[in-house]
Amino acid sequence: MEFDWAEEDVSYRSELQAFLQDELPGRWEGATAVLGSAENAEYSRRFAGLLADEGWLTPHWPAEWGGTGATPWMLAVLGEELWSRGEPRGPQYMNVNWIGPSIMAHGTAEQCERYLPPIAAGDVIWCQGFSEPEAGTDLASLRTRAVPDGDHYVVNGSKIWTSYGDIADHCYLLVRTDPGAERHHGISVLLMDMDSPGLEVRPIPGMVGEHSFTELFLSDVRVPAANRLGPENEGWAVVREALSFERVGAPRWARAAYVLDETLQWARELGRVIEESTVEAVGRAKAACEAARMLCYRVIDERARDLPPSPHANVARVAMVQAERLTADACAALQGNEIMRYGSSSDLQTRKSLAAGVAAGTYEVQLNLVARRHLGLPKS
Repeated sequence: MEFDWAEEDVSYRSELQAFLQDELPGRWEGATAVLGSAENAEYSRRFAGLLADEGWLTPHWPAEWGGTGATPWMLAVLGEELWSRGEPRGPQYMNVNWIGPSIMAHGTAEQCERYLPPIAAGDVIWCQGFSEPEAGTDLASLRTRAVPDGDHYVVNGSKIWTSYGDIADHCYLLVRTDPGAERHHGISVLLMDMDSPGLEVRPIPGMVGEHSFTELFLSDVRVPAANRLGPENEGWAVVREALSFERVGAPRWARAAYVLDETLQWARELGRVIEESTVEAVGRAKAACEAARMLCYRVIDERARDLPPSPHANVARVAMVQAERLTADACAALQGNEIMRYGSSSDLQTRKSLAAGVAAGTYEVQLNLVARRHLGLPKS
């Protein structure tokens, strides 16, 4: 088995690193290099545009939509380098990794023409309207209702934990169009404009970061039927495919590994005595990051060979959450009381590890999926 990177991937990584080293210092560092910060929202649009100019924002997309024919491995290089620096694309990584590809796979020609060019140019922000107050981990029990009315749907309901809902231009919205259908049927996907009348967005204050969570309230919101993505009542299959890409589209282990190394360097420079228990915590975190990396690579290899999505994506997602949490523990052990200082590496990693267990499907749901789909265990 060959574990070395291809020569073209090595060359691409070097070119990308040089670009990032020239662009990010002084603009994206320290407390500003945090998903959800106020600085993030302003800078990320500019940065995404710069990536688009280089052909690096959507390199894995088809050429007709702004891609460059990049392989899944080149996309992995891009993700690793950006996430190890705090993901300066901000919410745009979601646009390019799974929302755009989902529109390509299931959208009409008109939908592709409208939505894909702005994503490829870095000019737009999307959010996902999935979880609800009574349908969080159990997404299939969602109640937000969309009723056909002529050439529109009238949507009523609410969504919660919607990241970037306060600054997004569009929402990838999951609704129920047939309330009498079985749980995983009767669901549709709507592409909703965030300036639609009847839509109210309320930020949810929290320790994870600004823009991290909002709540959406929909009161007789009219969404054109032409904005439905895929067949009516068959949205569950559409969204399952999309989420299989999201689960490894954000290589959180890369950021965790970087933060761990930076915190170790901080401790060494201060001459801190590292106790045996702390060494063990660091070792566990490093091993978890490496395990997550290899499990993600297995999924990338499947994509490179044009294989359909598999339960390996759920396994990789579980491993990434474990890596983030163990890294937070190790950073806290290294920094001690420093964790109480807002903006310290241990503080930021702790807060990020909290969000890691929720994004892209909760950690507990992923464990259930691994048990059923990978291990073949019964539900009860």
